[in-house]
Amino acid sequence: MTAPSADTATRRVIPDRLGTPLKRLAGSWEVLLFGVAVAIFVANSLASPYFLDVWNLSDATFNFTEKAMIAFAMALLVIAGEIDLSVAAIIALASTAMGAAAQMGIGAPGLVAIGIGTGLACGVFNGLLVAGIALPSIVVTIGTMSLFRGISYIVLGDQAYGKYPAEFAYFGQGYVFWVFSFEFVLFLVLAALFAVLLHATNFGRQVFVIGNNPLAARFSGIPVERVKFILFVLAGLMSGIAAVCLTSRLGSTRPSIAQGWELEVVTMVVLGGVSILGGSGTIVGVVIAAFVMGLVTFGLGLLNVPGIVMSIFIGLLLIVTIALPIIARRIRNARSA
Repeated sequence: MTAPSADTATRRVIPDRLGTPLKRLAGSWEVLLFGVAVAIFVANSLASPYFLDVWNLSDATFNFTEKAMIAFAMALLVIAGEIDLSVAAIIALASTAMGAAAQMGIGAPGLVAIGIGTGLACGVFNGLLVAGIALPSIVVTIGTMSLFRGISYIVLGDQAYGKYPAEFAYFGQGYVFWVFSFEFVLFLVLAALFAVLLHATNFGRQVFVIGNNPLAARFSGIPVERVKFILFVLAGLMSGIAAVCLTSRLGSTRPSIAQGWELEVVTMVVLGGVSILGGSGTIVGVVIAAFVMGLVTFGLGLLNVPGIVMSIFIGLLLIVTIALPIIARRIRNARSA
């Protein structure tokens, strides 16, 4: 029997090397999700004659940019095996602080600093409780969720803050390039920064290791508590930035602002392919998931679908995206057995 020639060996090896990454990419969750986004876009364009209007599409970005900003930080937390359910309450507290400052005549730069500073302070508080005292993050953030929003209700009651400076409206209503809003451009910049942080830095690799095996990460010399503390601070920071944008867009503050956003943020993260058990996920997936949820809510809004139906849809979406990987894994295990 003659040995295979060099040409034959080359023909066998090269397609495998080229084909495997392509198959992996084609079967990835991000590609599947992108296909879903395209399908939703086409369905919306057929369902409503107003959907393809360029200004309507620009306004549609407001449905997800503020939530997506928080979702970037939440994705890192979930990958590390933690969660922060107080992000919406942080928005309420930061917005209340900005509203109180606006009544005292503080200008737009000061209001931005107060909103972001309040978010940072809340993130530090959560981080100290979870990373410093080693309390479970889900318990801590459920408690601080009630604490932060409760403070807003105590300060405002059934009242509302208004009378924000005119220049403050730019952060939530201004446009940078033609139809591209300031919020949308900020969303793209933050997406790029978080993608680099998670996928191209040593810090991002530490986040993945902690999510896969925190004990092994600790024995490997990774400062687990410090990394988790930074992640909670990042979540507070992004909540503060979202509070600035949302308050600027609405032009007023009520204690019920951003009510229920924690569910939508977590849904966006899980829909983006981040494992709820930690250890895996991408920022690209979260970005695509943000567009999917934005397109869905905007399309349903054009069809005059009630808000409660949208809430039901988001809840079902969260359940399905968590259940599908588990069911698929069980089917694979059953087949292999």
